[in-house]
Amino acid sequence: MFKNILSSEGRIRRTEYGLTYLGYTIIVNGFVFVSGFYGFEYADYVQIAIIIPLFYILIVQGAKRCHDRGNSGWYQLIPFYQLWMIFADSDYGPNEYGDNPKGLGNHEDIDQIGKPIENE
Repeated sequence: MFKNILSSEGRIRRTEYGLTYLGYTIIVNGFVFVSGFYGFEYADYVQIAIIIPLFYILIVQGAKRCHDRGNSGWYQLIPFYQLWMIFADSDYGPNEYGDNPKGLGNHEDIDQIGKPIENE
């Protein structure tokens, strides 16, 4: 989990995306609350310095989660698609963006046309 967090290549599971989204929300809202409550002098500059890298990480992780669903990273611009990315399951087996991060359907149990092989 959280390997190569700055790259948009590959696929991630919904748990990793959900934890990233939750962490972003807690850190940003916590800092906004604390800076507003205590009235830091340079809070706006510090807030921007914190939010920009965290937002980049959130966008990159969102692109990888879109890839796990078999979609382009641009799909995360659709309103409320983040909820779908958190709750929807990933594509079974490998897709054009890489192997399934859960390991389900990756190479060993798929036949030539992409259907699971029945284990007897």
